[in-house]
Amino acid sequence: MRRKFYTLDVFTETALEGNPLAVVLDCDGLDAPRMQAIAREFNLAETVFVLDPRNPINTARVRIFTPARELPFAGHPTIGAAILLAELRAPGLLAGQDLRLVLEEPVGDVVCYARHRPGQGARAHFELPRLPSPEGDAPDNATLAAALGLEPDAIGFADHRPCVMSAGTPFLFAPLSDRATLARANPDLFPWGRDGAPVFLYTEGGERPGTNFRARMFASGFGIREDPATGSAAAAFAGVLMRFDPPGEGEIGYAIEQGFEIGRPSLITLGLDVRDGALAGASIGGAAVIVAQGSINV
Repeated sequence: MRRKFYTLDVFTETALEGNPLAVVLDCDGLDAPRMQAIAREFNLAETVFVLDPRNPINTARVRIFTPARELPFAGHPTIGAAILLAELRAPGLLAGQDLRLVLEEPVGDVVCYARHRPGQGARAHFELPRLPSPEGDAPDNATLAAALGLEPDAIGFADHRPCVMSAGTPFLFAPLSDRATLARANPDLFPWGRDGAPVFLYTEGGERPGTNFRARMFASGFGIREDPATGSAAAAFAGVLMRFDPPGEGEIGYAIEQGFEIGRPSLITLGLDVRDGALAGASIGGAAVIVAQGSINV
């Protein structure tokens, strides 16, 4: 059967930057092994498969696969799928208003808002279906540093310390002392994610004005050597911020750079809603561009 697919670059407004994504449409009838084989064929960080929703009031049901495994939730596939479905189903509405979509994912229903005003890039953001929470223990600094090819004193800055946090997919968060150290980290010394959480490295500041953090993510155990932009990690990062650098009350925005070290510059926006000192809600946002389309015989 011929099924239509699109590829997009996500967390960027420029084609051939950001994080590549494949979206396969009309996937009812495909089972998980077949989806996994198709994801290996595309060999991108993630491939999204769009199915009819279980609840007819929702927009679609989606399943997300890396080349090696299925994920219950991921950020750049959610952003990319929301923008693509909005562009395909209601392009006229996007020119004048935000479009609400609900994507059914294994982690739960994800509420997204897409927009594409004339003269601007297409953008979307989604509300976290699950707030971040701790999940397991981080290795000690010496062990973590050795697995990254760094010195133990390179781990940590200010009050930030390694931890494991999840908003649907767990990540090992490793704060590094500065951007030069971040650039030196070696993704090939350890099979990140094979027997535990993939690692999300971050440090303060960035290359672009207004950036709060610069990051890298290694997940070779998922079939991803290094990810250009990781929205699910940024979602869990809200919990890291609340633990080590809690902001004030109200709605606070952060900008996270990723992918610069591998020539795929990306920008993720993270929004926190803090009430009475606790995280009441959070959102992930970014842009995406459609790069290619075609059909796959599966």
